[in-house]
Amino acid sequence: MSGGASIQGWTPKFRLPSSETRPGVTISTFLQILGLIYCIAFTSFGVQSPGLIGSRGILPFPEYLDALRAAMGRAAWREAPSLLWFHPTDRALAAVWILGAVCSLLAIFAPYLSSAIPLRLRLSASQAQRLSLAGCLILWISLCSVGQDFLSFQWDILLSEAGFLAIFADASRVRVWLFRWLLFRLMFFSGVLKLLSGDPTWRDLTALHYHYETQPLPNPVSWYIYQQPLWMAKAETLFTFVAELGVPFLYFGPRRARRVAAWITAALQFLILATGNFAFFNFLAIALCFWLTVEPERGPHPTPHKIVSVALALFIGVSSALVSLEQLTLPLPPGGAAILHAIDPFRIVNGYGLFQVMTTDRPEILVEGSNGADHWQAYEFRYKPGDLRRAPAVIEPAQPRLDWQMWFAALGTYQTNRWFVSFMLRLLQGEPAVLRLVQYNPFPAAPPKYVRARLFLYHFTSWGGRDWWWREERGTYFPAVSLK
Repeated sequence: MSGGASIQGWTPKFRLPSSETRPGVTISTFLQILGLIYCIAFTSFGVQSPGLIGSRGILPFPEYLDALRAAMGRAAWREAPSLLWFHPTDRALAAVWILGAVCSLLAIFAPYLSSAIPLRLRLSASQAQRLSLAGCLILWISLCSVGQDFLSFQWDILLSEAGFLAIFADASRVRVWLFRWLLFRLMFFSGVLKLLSGDPTWRDLTALHYHYETQPLPNPVSWYIYQQPLWMAKAETLFTFVAELGVPFLYFGPRRARRVAAWITAALQFLILATGNFAFFNFLAIALCFWLTVEPERGPHPTPHKIVSVALALFIGVSSALVSLEQLTLPLPPGGAAILHAIDPFRIVNGYGLFQVMTTDRPEILVEGSNGADHWQAYEFRYKPGDLRRAPAVIEPAQPRLDWQMWFAALGTYQTNRWFVSFMLRLLQGEPAVLRLVQYNPFPAAPPKYVRARLFLYHFTSWGGRDWWWREERGTYFPAVSLK
């Protein structure tokens, strides 16, 4: 690769290349960044996986696969396409995410390693990167298929779809437009579904005022920006609608319009990134903006290349149209439901739309244990709000997935969050893999005899106090139980 891919230490620069940048350099840089995001995704989930879906975790994946097989027989693999069917053990789970991290590193460093490969086996840098990313995709889908509640976030499926397109990435017109179409769907439908949801906070432009306080894992900047005047929050909400509803149409315009659109889209992602913790989502969305700066090549391509491009365009076009109709609750054409059912488990064409309905309150679950009837001690989670004096953390691009699920659980009941009951059972059993997911275990010597959970409403404090939060109790979330 020529010297266009910039690396400082281990981290590529996240910058939008100028319109004069050669397509080959831009695409290679994008593939390196995608490799880095894959590496973050694999390692972040991997170190948590024993406590989340390991054989002694909250939602053991071997039991999940057994249940699928019992219910569906040989067709079960289509509902959960995963290499882990061949050997559903903790060692295999570790092997999948470690191998995924290795493949992602190969995608990052392939441009510098290709010359070291024997000549008769040598691939071009682009071929080596795409081959490595194909491995990443297979291994990532294998994890997502068994991750259940813990690998069901929109950035997880966005990584799968971007990773699928990356296998075919080059500067031909069709393939460049497919990446732009992905970015368009990501942004435009996020805006459309906010309006169609009927949520009053989006319509009166107060949504972001609530968002800074009630988002799953705020950071310290969230507290400060929450203190701003309401009119500023309304202006930021209006900017969000402009960036999501108007700007995406510029993705298909002339070069100058696309460059403006790229900067506006990136600016929105930087705003989200600076005021919250959304794993690798914002980094991946910014990386997709690279495709707005690539000028498609107009030269002739070999016939096999053209056939693949046409087939890819037809597949993405039809699938994304069906997904869009389903998102908008419009009737599907005959056979549409069957097509969606067939492609859905592979997560390579998806629907998007973050925060369609804004939460205006922040319920939080306080989990406690006890060895007696009246002395309860609280478990402290690593990153979600708990201790009123503890500052919100900066954790992105990693994702503490148990902390995230605790936010969703607080919005419902334990009856609708089956994993929460299993989590409480693991606390009573003192399961080490699960306890490593929390910051503070008040029972280090032996597990408690009883556990329970209470519900609180958390609020940001105002200027002048020593605490970051204040809270008010709202009752019992999970009754006191014991193993007996």
